[in-house]
Amino acid sequence: MSATGTARPAEALSGFADVADYVALLKPRVMSLVVFTALVGLVRAHGGIHPVIGFAALLSIAIGAGAAGSLNMWWDADIDARMARTAQRPIPAGRIESGEALAFGVVLAVASVAMLGLFAGWLAAGLLAFTIFFYAVLYTMGLKRWTAQNIVIGGAAGAFPPMIGWAAATGTIGLESVLLFLIIFFWTPPHFWALALLRKKEYARAGIPMLPVVAGEDETRRQILIYSVVVAVVGVAPALFGFAGLIYGTLASMLGVLFLALAIAVWRKRRGVAAQSAARRLFAFSVLYLFLLFAVLLVEGMR
Repeated sequence: MSATGTARPAEALSGFADVADYVALLKPRVMSLVVFTALVGLVRAHGGIHPVIGFAALLSIAIGAGAAGSLNMWWDADIDARMARTAQRPIPAGRIESGEALAFGVVLAVASVAMLGLFAGWLAAGLLAFTIFFYAVLYTMGLKRWTAQNIVIGGAAGAFPPMIGWAAATGTIGLESVLLFLIIFFWTPPHFWALALLRKKEYARAGIPMLPVVAGEDETRRQILIYSVVVAVVGVAPALFGFAGLIYGTLASMLGVLFLALAIAVWRKRRGVAAQSAARRLFAFSVLYLFLLFAVLLVEGMR
């Protein structure tokens, strides 16, 4: 049985999981973003950090992100089985048992928090523990299935890594790390709602109350536009507060304008292929937007 009482496929008893299946449980694409943004927080922190401690901190954060991913897949196996893009994940496809994923996630979670605490301090470890709890319990087990604001509130989980990296290097939470948190936090809703517009039928079939399913596509487009305005402003904030340089400020301004222009296109184009193309372009660009902002912050911090 799954966490929600859904019977597992018969193939699950075959136990044909390989290394790739366990890697898939870690959600490697999400993990790479977590590690990248945490690295930016760590590098931009005042005073720097010993390379060995820095590597151990990033490894701990990566393992913690993987733990959260595994716990997410354990709980969401029933949902994943009903959605085309997730049906071949290891649990719904029957290659890994639910209980194995749960045990795998719990062991990784405990190990990552303990390792980060020993190497980089217990403030960073506490933030990592809270992030895993927030994503696996508050978001996955609660918000995702209960409210259309799941992405808005749940986005905090993905925004904590740069703050964890900063805390690992300094033992504190500074304004700079809060700004990095806010960039990711406000970026998350328009990024995922653009995808939700494209996957509305799948989310409805899976019973997930995403905003397009609950409030309709027009309201979703309006919310995307509102959050995109905030993203454009918050994205420039590190330069306005003196945390980033002129190159970052110029790039962030240009990218923010492009982000807003694509959001306006999503808001205006509401029917047919044009609407889907506009949502797809915003989703793709939002990934590039976040990567470029943090890449420039990383380069500036290494100079």
